[in-house]
Amino acid sequence: MNDFLYKDTDNLSAMITAQPQLLLTLSHFGIPMGFGDKTIAQVCSEHGVDAKFFLLICEVYSNDQFMPQAATLRATPMQGLVPYLLRSHDYYLNRRLPHIGHHLDKIANMLPPRAGKAIKQFFSTYIEEVREHFAHEEKTVYPHISNLIGGKSDKFKINDFLASHGNLEDKLSDLVQIIFKYLPGCDASKARHVTTDGEPAAPSHADDDAIDMIFDILQLALDLRKHAIVEDKILGPFVKQLEKTAKL
Repeated sequence: MNDFLYKDTDNLSAMITAQPQLLLTLSHFGIPMGFGDKTIAQVCSEHGVDAKFFLLICEVYSNDQFMPQAATLRATPMQGLVPYLLRSHDYYLNRRLPHIGHHLDKIANMLPPRAGKAIKQFFSTYIEEVREHFAHEEKTVYPHISNLIGGKSDKFKINDFLASHGNLEDKLSDLVQIIFKYLPGCDASKARHVTTDGEPAAPSHADDDAIDMIFDILQLALDLRKHAIVEDKILGPFVKQLEKTAKL
């Protein structure tokens, strides 16, 4: 574990300050805010999280070039992998996507009806795709992992999953482009540029909503990309090791 950017003796708040994207991982581990100046090891211990596994995930989020060695995967307790992935799914479906949807509805209602309807329909279709994507993983891949960790075997092969494993973040980029395309049609946005006395006006609530929404969409896209990398760089190689041991 010496090749990692951080150690379990490091201060968790200092690590997150230096790597702000790691803030998104806390909910995936069930770690709440309010850890003060405690070390990574202390916080993980308090919340039943293996510190080695936590650092492995943090390394994926912090370093795009990171590829864990087989020895690193063997040395890392992986019992928390499936719970981590399941909590991630719950976070996306029940927190982040509804939050974005709330902003999206407000913006869509300011657009011409046809444009607003198109954006809402695009997002609704996307949510269903995400739901189906996660459901497939939870019904096939995760039980396979749990079986292998528990010493059981089945007919599923992780290569079948990896070969057809699409990403979920590309359509979010498409959504951002659609929003940029139609935002000029928002009357509230058009009307904000000057006040009645000719002075520049402050940004409207419509602008604030649009900025918040686009920021949230881009952050979600980044988090989903990291989620996919965890599956490709950790889940896939780890399960292949288990399958090899079980001679599947």
